[in-house]
Amino acid sequence: MISAHLLLRVIVMKKGESMPLDIYANKKSTTGTATRVQDVSPLSGLCPICIEECPVLCEIGLSALRGKEALYPIPDYFGASTASSNKDYGLDWSHFNIQAELRGARGIAEDPDLAIFPNVSVETKIGGIKLRIPFLIAALGSTKVAKKNWDSLAIGAAISGTIMTVGENVVGMDPDARFDERGKVTDSADLKYRIETYRKFWDGEHGDIVVQTNVEDMRLGVDEYALSKLEVNGIERKWGQGAKAIGGEVRLFDLDKAIMYKKRGYIIIPDPEDPAVQEAYRDGIIRSFERHSRVGMPKARDFVEDVEWLRERGAKYVTIKTGAYRPAVVAWTLKVASEARVNYVTFDGAGGGTGMSPVPMMQEMGLPTVYLEAIVLKVVRVMRSKGMYVPDIAMAGGFSNETQVFKAIALSNFGEGPYVRAIAMARAPLTAVFKATYFAKLAKEGKLPSLIARKYGNDPTKLFAVLPELKAKFKDRLSEIPYGAIGLYSYFDKMRYGLQQLIAGCRKWKLELIDRKDLMALTERASKVTGIPLVEECDKDEIEEILGR
Repeated sequence: MISAHLLLRVIVMKKGESMPLDIYANKKSTTGTATRVQDVSPLSGLCPICIEECPVLCEIGLSALRGKEALYPIPDYFGASTASSNKDYGLDWSHFNIQAELRGARGIAEDPDLAIFPNVSVETKIGGIKLRIPFLIAALGSTKVAKKNWDSLAIGAAISGTIMTVGENVVGMDPDARFDERGKVTDSADLKYRIETYRKFWDGEHGDIVVQTNVEDMRLGVDEYALSKLEVNGIERKWGQGAKAIGGEVRLFDLDKAIMYKKRGYIIIPDPEDPAVQEAYRDGIIRSFERHSRVGMPKARDFVEDVEWLRERGAKYVTIKTGAYRPAVVAWTLKVASEARVNYVTFDGAGGGTGMSPVPMMQEMGLPTVYLEAIVLKVVRVMRSKGMYVPDIAMAGGFSNETQVFKAIALSNFGEGPYVRAIAMARAPLTAVFKATYFAKLAKEGKLPSLIARKYGNDPTKLFAVLPELKAKFKDRLSEIPYGAIGLYSYFDKMRYGLQQLIAGCRKWKLELIDRKDLMALTERASKVTGIPLVEECDKDEIEEILGR
């Protein structure tokens, strides 16, 4: 039976688009809230009749009880979850299809014995760093979910041949970090461990470990420490894009740690040194604290000098990670990146989050990924026409499968090779690690769901189809690879294999050959935003040429 709100959406559909309805304004699974009835007001998201004795916690009800906590994903899941928007932005990668081709072969000999899809090369290079696969892991830093799963993420990235980015605030949140009299870091076991874990399985050729730094990190001298003491090759500057647009946030459940981090200079809410707050914490009224980072205030000249300073200290690669800021900021960012000649820039589309990004910001603020890429491409083409240096681009923002990767890279190739050289991901790799770790644990305990156990048995070594391949490659070292890393490798391997099939379906055998002609738009909005022709407009001139004018 069709629900009332879905019926309304169907009624107002026009030309493949639907009227935006705020039916989820007062209930979100990310905050654990619901409404008493399903046929909510499309305007407000409230129940049409709100009753005094309602037993359900909606967004308003949760806010009335817990205040600011209602802005964030369910606190109880912090460190064991990721979160994102569930808003329909009117345009996503499903609004495009990939063009299938029959004739010829590009990038390989026209020989049926050679032109098979496993021979497609999906290797790429971004900012001078070679990758076996065109997806990398975006910055995962001080948030608990990253620290808890670091071994699997770092080792999985290393054996896959891609970049692993250490996120912001790792040093500042390391309880054992040591600092000199100037407040600069002299030792951080956590940062050292993260880098060494990746390098343990890194082949020294594909991928690398990059350390991201924000305002707090720069104040603590993390960049210089990472370059001089830990000999990292890459530094990523984070431009104000922590928890969406307000700086990175984590949740603290320990009063003493909250006080310690406040003394280190972080903004802690509520104030853990306030006696009234401490009493409320002891009474169980206040259960956690928010740790906030400051946002940067980038200036063009300062940044150019900053990049020069980093290179003087040994940085081989300097990158920028920025968010879904307004179009003018996209242009400004790329102009500054060009002047500083950074290696690559990662643009992160609206809607995702891996820590505790405020839910309203995930839902309602910033440029969604397809719109953002369209603006990035408009800017870089103008830059190219003016003879400006154009850094490589990585796109991020909700990517989870190979079709999306194909479309994002193909969209960026106007004939001279793709501007988007790789896709940055965080939530999906974490999900792969979650699943592999959890199912392996259940298998060892003999507690796998019956459906999975009947298919694959209760031995964790029988769960992973890639295990024979990894065993042949790493031999006695296989025992050092956690199940989560095997799961990440397996997920990336599936993405690689699927991407090879799609590229071969276009009769191309190299990633850099896919281009905009390999796409067709399924909706007018998709066509208008990106310039990709609608299905009925594709190949018009070629059809005339084939049939004779």
